Amino acid sequence: MRLPPQPGEWIDRSRPMAFRFEGRDYQGYFGDLISSALWANGVHMQGRSFKYHRPRGIYSLAGHDANAVFEDETRTNIRGDQVGLRSGMDLRAVNTRGGLDRDRLSIVDRFSKLMPVGFYYKAFHTPRWLFPRYEKQIRQIAGLGAIRAGRTAQLTPKGYGFCQLLVVGAGPSGLSAALAAADQGVDVLLVDEHAHLGGSLSWQSGGDEKSREVYQELVNLVQAHQRITVRTKTQVAGCYADLWVALVDDVRLTKLRAQAMVVASGVMEQPAVFGNNDLPGVMLASAAQRLIHLYAVKPWQQCVTLAANSDGYRAALDLHRAGISVAAVVDLRDDAGDCYFAAQVRQAGIRVLMGSMIYEAVPGAGKRSIRGAVVCPLGEDGCRRESQSQVIDCDGIAMSVGWAPAGAPLYQVGGKFSYDPTVEQLVPRELPRNVFAAGRVRGVFGLDDRLMDGRRAGLEAAQKLGHGSDELPAKISVVGPAPSHPYPIFRHTKKKNFVELDEDLHFIDLVNAHQEGFDNIELIKRYSTVGMGPSQGKIANMNAVRVLARLNGDSIDQTGTTTSRPFHQPVPFEYLAGRRFHPTRRTPMHRWHQKTQAEFIHAGSWLRPEYYANAGQDRETSILQEARHVREYAGLMDVSTLGKIEVAGPDAVTFLERIYTGRFAKQTTGKLRYVLACDEMGVVIDDGVAVRLSDNHFYVTATTSGAAAVYREMLRWALIWDLDVQLVDVTGHLAAMNLAGPQSREVLQKLTSVDVSPEGFPFLGVRRGEVAGVPASLMRVGFVGELGYEIHVPAGYAAHVWEEIMRAGASSKVRPFGVEAQRLLRLEKGHLIVGQDTDALTNPYEANMAWAVARKKQFFVGQRTLQILNERPLTRKLVGVKMAPGYRGPFPEESHLIIEQGEMIGRVTSFAPQSTLGYGLGLVFVHPDRSEAGTKVRICVDRGAEIEAEIAPTPFYDPDDLRQK
Repeated sequence: MRLPPQPGEWIDRSRPMAFRFEGRDYQGYFGDLISSALWANGVHMQGRSFKYHRPRGIYSLAGHDANAVFEDETRTNIRGDQVGLRSGMDLRAVNTRGGLDRDRLSIVDRFSKLMPVGFYYKAFHTPRWLFPRYEKQIRQIAGLGAIRAGRTAQLTPKGYGFCQLLVVGAGPSGLSAALAAADQGVDVLLVDEHAHLGGSLSWQSGGDEKSREVYQELVNLVQAHQRITVRTKTQVAGCYADLWVALVDDVRLTKLRAQAMVVASGVMEQPAVFGNNDLPGVMLASAAQRLIHLYAVKPWQQCVTLAANSDGYRAALDLHRAGISVAAVVDLRDDAGDCYFAAQVRQAGIRVLMGSMIYEAVPGAGKRSIRGAVVCPLGEDGCRRESQSQVIDCDGIAMSVGWAPAGAPLYQVGGKFSYDPTVEQLVPRELPRNVFAAGRVRGVFGLDDRLMDGRRAGLEAAQKLGHGSDELPAKISVVGPAPSHPYPIFRHTKKKNFVELDEDLHFIDLVNAHQEGFDNIELIKRYSTVGMGPSQGKIANMNAVRVLARLNGDSIDQTGTTTSRPFHQPVPFEYLAGRRFHPTRRTPMHRWHQKTQAEFIHAGSWLRPEYYANAGQDRETSILQEARHVREYAGLMDVSTLGKIEVAGPDAVTFLERIYTGRFAKQTTGKLRYVLACDEMGVVIDDGVAVRLSDNHFYVTATTSGAAAVYREMLRWALIWDLDVQLVDVTGHLAAMNLAGPQSREVLQKLTSVDVSPEGFPFLGVRRGEVAGVPASLMRVGFVGELGYEIHVPAGYAAHVWEEIMRAGASSKVRPFGVEAQRLLRLEKGHLIVGQDTDALTNPYEANMAWAVARKKQFFVGQRTLQILNERPLTRKLVGVKMAPGYRGPFPEESHLIIEQGEMIGRVTSFAPQSTLGYGLGLVFVHPDRSEAGTKVRICVDRGAEIEAEIAPTPFYDPDDLRQK
């Protein structure tokens, strides 16, 4: 339930927000977390555990556990204690079967004895033939949220920043450090993962008015300071070499370079280990305080506070003032010492049980809540006295037994920590240059001490950056009494007492792992998976280290700690991907393609129609029909994506002679030639056509995917050779379309005054004129093996020309065809595609392209290598392959291997299971000994099956090239 308005609460009661959870309607407020809004509505069970599917509720309310993880129709693994509530959310818990209330997998908890630590390493291996079934079931059960395959990707931007001083954490120490450095003239970036400044000052008061006054004063000064930039709701996800820092907020990943860094990230409250310490109603005291002060939510009606420090008493006072009946404060220590808050607790009439512990939480119905706490006194030896136990009625347990440093940024930049028994906490002992620590992360806990420690860190950082005086305040010493208990862990003989909530690891799991020989912290981590869940062990690692240290009989320092690696909190992959930085280009006819049901594919940086969908037809049938239509009537294809480069100048011929393998000096004006380009190693890198427009002016095309690289190479070589040549990339300025098929001449003649008769416009000819009233360059080409014309026009007029061709060709049954139909048609003609039928080692001789290489030229790129290769025997050859007519078995696919006597002798480069010729056909690389037409070869297809195919001569279709002429 909601409390009356609290001083400094983060919710805005004037902005109610409706949302749904597990099919039910609820209301929260702007500023709520999802978890706080649910708890305010009485929803205490907010998730199921990873392994045993036990009920779970709020635990840390700080992103330090994974109890409350949700999903909706578009997103998964939404952290309920980190993500703000938004109006209209429709959420459900992850990792359930049948919903949160009736999770069918909750039965797993009853069989927990059959699933001890490491059982998955030992089980399911025999019989081997059953393992695929085991694996499938394990994958279905394991994991958290489901991947939404149909989700539209969010294009998140990336930011880049620089600062003199980065201050991590906006609690009292961080605020003080930022002010001290800024006052010395340093430009400061202050970041905090929460929505508001103040850190623990905003929720941990215990009625202390001084802390609230300090909080307000510091926040006002920081917000008014001209040299301080504040970024809230921003986590320091990772720290790398030379203070390269990854900042993640709700929108983007920012790559920040800082000159210096002060880490005042505070501490993370740690739980006690006792029976049923994971059930809804058991939470860290800091979580209960956050609910009260930040979200005005009443955590319980009656509770027990488990304490081992003054913070536990402070929490008890906060709970008492919020109207919660505090049945008892159970203190693990024998003496609370001279503690102001302990005295206040006693004055409030709250019972205090010194030298006692909670043995177990008494579960409510279905373990969805608790109804009591079993409290036992501790003997002088630290062991419980079960015979003197008592049950205290309550619906909540608040734990405040200690803290661990939120030291991930310090670890990640190379900082070293050691255990200080004065505070029973790991503290930094060695830090890299220009990195400083302040406040509770350093073991300094008193408010005045934290303020002074932050000020000193800020001044020291400023001094290192060349600002301020040489005199620094004295360093604040770490003093007691210890705010953390050295071993708040109590074994339960029957109930589960969890050390790690994310992975459902309880105390006996670590004991068993140790007995199996995993006595090193890194080994036990990997075997038991402690600290490997979504929260990365933030509330588990310290207790796991304590358990292992005691089992080994070593100190904490001798035991060591696990490695802290980025990211500190889970970061969505879309943040790492950013805006993708891959531009998508569209042709001038793109909208027309969309209206006519085109299915698009990516080709280089372009979107191209793969095929045009027809109602009632699948993809393969649609593609085959498009190809047949081109063979029988006429088709129109958008080829605007081809690279288009103009080459002009006195040295244009010399330049092309050197770039390509062919000859151009005697090329006739108004004619085109096939061009083939190689690199210095003689590897085929591109092909196209070169049109001679005048003596010193050529128009060259390149492949869609290779256009940009070809143009760059041309520029590079032109500079190296110092030739008088001008190169202009006109790919985006001109559009192109290929009109092909027996009826194409008839259609084109309706739209142009150019004579397109066989005599007036022969094969490989080029003409300039108008098409549909638009200036155009026309080329007679035959890539698909039919009578065809490429029409190149200014991009701004391309859609008009396209539509006019479709209108003029209506009586001739012209229809569009896509990339896949073109690939089938060229395959029937035996034409290769560079990059598909060639690889990074293919030379022209292997690809049956020797006819395109002019051997007597003075020089071209790759010539010397090709001369050497020409003297050597071929090791492979590109040839045709076909299946027997009527074959209905599995078909080969690209990259399938050709096997002979257990050895690979080749591979498939292209294959079409269906063709206009009635049988499957393709291109393959094979050893020259097996390249003769009629040779039978065996191709290894999916699942290890082998099929028989026959080497065939190319072209498969129209071997005399009569139709394209």
